[in-house]
Amino acid sequence: MIRKPFVETSESGLVDTTTGAAGTQRACVDTTSIAQIRAGLIPLFFLSGIAALVYQVCWQRMLFVAFGVDIDSVTIIVSTFMFGLGVGALIGGELADRFPNHLLTIFSVIELTIGLFGFLSHALIPAVGAITIRGSLTTIAVANFFLLLVPTTMMGATLPVLVAHVVRSYKSIGVSIGLLYFVNTLGAAVGAAATGLIGLYFLGLADTIYAAATLNLLVSAAVWFWLRRA
Repeated sequence: MIRKPFVETSESGLVDTTTGAAGTQRACVDTTSIAQIRAGLIPLFFLSGIAALVYQVCWQRMLFVAFGVDIDSVTIIVSTFMFGLGVGALIGGELADRFPNHLLTIFSVIELTIGLFGFLSHALIPAVGAITIRGSLTTIAVANFFLLLVPTTMMGATLPVLVAHVVRSYKSIGVSIGLLYFVNTLGAAVGAAATGLIGLYFLGLADTIYAAATLNLLVSAAVWFWLRRA
């Protein structure tokens, strides 16, 4: 006869020690997972958030130059960012479902794509403005909407891809996802403030954009050469 692993307690008789051991093991796994995420993904996703809002502020300034400081240029950039982030989240979730074994590779490629567009954007946005400047407001809006839809969609795909990676690799959902969302949002706030208070003042528009693009490339390289092999 096999005896189950019960021990006697001072109050209520028998307690299943297996459950206690499993709970302790899960707690240890969660603690280790969170530590690994903090050491790797958290700093990189923070930098990614900084770059995203640097782009938003700078691209809005570039639209001001092309079309004037009015509600139309603000509407174009804000609506494009919101729409792109939403579409990107859907696409990111689909990619995560289709390629669950290549999530960090996907994230690295996304960051690389955003960075490359960032470097080109200082020339692309004025070029589109020069082409459409004599067109109707609708033509201007549509041209810039689709131009900026590419990087904003990429930005929106980053969170669901990383969330899927965290859930798959670390089996830690609540705290880990909360940390990812928190640091990305914090990075966005830092990026917006740094652009207005430091970047545009000391570096100028072009160099501020290039700095953000460099951050994306650094994040991409760190994920590709470091986290993928960890």
